[in-house]
Amino acid sequence: MMRLIVFFLAVSISVTCKAQEYNALLVPDSLRKGADVVKRYEEYILTIKSPSRYLVYEKHAYTILNAAARRYADYVTSYDKFCSINSVSGKLFNSMGKETKHSKKSDWKDNSAYDEVSLLSDARYKENEFYAAEYPYTVEFEEEDEFSGTQAFPTWMPQREPEMSVQHSKFTIIAPADYVVRYKPMNFTGQPVITQKGEVKTYTWELKNILAKKKELSAPSFNERTPMVFFAPSKFEVQGFTGDMSTWEGYGSFMYQLIKGRDVLPNNIKMKVHELTDAIKDDREKVYLLYDFLQKNTRYISVQLGIGGWQPFEATYVAEKKYGDCKALSNYMIALLKEAGITGKYVEIYGGNYPPPFIADFSCSQSNHVISCVPLNKDTIWLECTNQTVSPGYMGSFTGNRKALIIDETGGHLVQTPVYKVQDNLQVRIVKAVSDELGNVKADISNTYTGLQQDFPHSLMHDASTEEREKYLNRMFNLPTYQVIKNDYKEHKGAIPSVIENLQIQLNNYAGITGKRLYIAPNLFGSATEKLVPDTARMYDYLIRDAYRDIDSVEIKIPGGYKPESVPKDISLQTKFGKFASSTRVLDSETIVYYRMMEQYSGRFPAKEYMELAKFYDQVYRADRAKVVLVKPE
Repeated sequence: MMRLIVFFLAVSISVTCKAQEYNALLVPDSLRKGADVVKRYEEYILTIKSPSRYLVYEKHAYTILNAAARRYADYVTSYDKFCSINSVSGKLFNSMGKETKHSKKSDWKDNSAYDEVSLLSDARYKENEFYAAEYPYTVEFEEEDEFSGTQAFPTWMPQREPEMSVQHSKFTIIAPADYVVRYKPMNFTGQPVITQKGEVKTYTWELKNILAKKKELSAPSFNERTPMVFFAPSKFEVQGFTGDMSTWEGYGSFMYQLIKGRDVLPNNIKMKVHELTDAIKDDREKVYLLYDFLQKNTRYISVQLGIGGWQPFEATYVAEKKYGDCKALSNYMIALLKEAGITGKYVEIYGGNYPPPFIADFSCSQSNHVISCVPLNKDTIWLECTNQTVSPGYMGSFTGNRKALIIDETGGHLVQTPVYKVQDNLQVRIVKAVSDELGNVKADISNTYTGLQQDFPHSLMHDASTEEREKYLNRMFNLPTYQVIKNDYKEHKGAIPSVIENLQIQLNNYAGITGKRLYIAPNLFGSATEKLVPDTARMYDYLIRDAYRDIDSVEIKIPGGYKPESVPKDISLQTKFGKFASSTRVLDSETIVYYRMMEQYSGRFPAKEYMELAKFYDQVYRADRAKVVLVKPE
């Protein structure tokens, strides 16, 4: 009987302790402040078994405070040929910390990770989602995975977003004593606790009580503001290929193993290359011709099978199928160049408009994309091989202005892709408009976009249907009522490409008429700057990524009989953030002539300068909305 009492007492204590552990009422107020979710507990245990095999155990517990963090109740884990899920489970707890639901591996949904872009993929994922009627509640997920191939390790990032606070998180690595554990802390000065038992070393990093962070407009990447530790292998192996990732040269040498010998072209394509280039003397022109051939004869489709996430398919595969992923198409482009006697390079890069900060002093895979390039005597031609319409040599916002890794027979070498400056990114707008007696305005607009400013018009030309383009054009201006009657586009390819957009627009009731006065804002279609919310307590730097210059020249014919009563004053501003100028004239009481120039400089500006920046934007905001007042004499 005594044993039975002790047993029930032990169970009761265990249940009570678990409830106390996840009781939402026990979360300190400091961790609730500014948070949508509190990470109650997190643990990673990475066990390196050999250069070709490792295990990862994970445990995550989140107290979800409101609907904004609802997504943390949805847990997704993926697997493929190189990763198997040994176990996975989930638990749901109410606000008092009482377990209300449990799901085991067999309960989880299992789906193909088809992304509607990949033609073939062996990736799959398991998913479990909990639902609770009332906030707050807590979810807990546990998982163990086994990896074949050690080319990449998880990153320890306890705080995933500003609105998350963290009560306790730790990361442990268990490895053979002679294995070199490579790690790179960011925004974190703590050192791992290292212990050794026999031939095994254990490294443990731990953090507690990380508060939610203030969310600020145009702040640096969150990766720069929260503690992180990156991990990467030293010696590693994947599917029989071995390498040492300790240096960029070593990493590049491994990657070169995967691409070496896969640039052999079939005879018909070799003949086509010579047909296109043998009579051409200039290498640059040869590159352009072969790039045009690539664009017209291939298309992008992702193929992710086996080591396909790292290794390109052979050039013969692309030649036959006329498609490939970024790796295969870049490798194919390099093969075309090689046949023409030109050296092309395979380049790993992070593709996306907002790339994470690149860690130049920590060699590991930091890319999600592959392009190619051709080093010439005076410059380099960069080639985006997955886009069928982009200009040769132009990287745009998707791959421009960032670090990349060139891979060749000598290993890996860090390089910088082109940076597009103020003078490269232009929008020059010429407007000819006529206003009638009712305030309706009809306008003909000619827009010339260059560099980064042409990226979106280029997409409207090539990627949007006629219906999609017209739908967008009829909502892109911040105007109450207007209709785009006509639109057409022309483009000029080049290292700094341009697009010319011609629009005809009808604006009803644009000019305000009250009694004998007519009110009209001459900045008809300018990209009017928004106000910045004043913030004297700003904590983080303000980042302006892209520089640009906008120039607007506007002529508005107005009905006869009016005289100018009030005309906006000329404005000229010059600051460290940019320049602005505007002027308005009324000629012969029949024509309003307006000029606007806005230059935005890229840069990283200290938080203490934010109010100065806000003042500049406020001045521009008011100038952009200034109106001409015309009156009919009695």
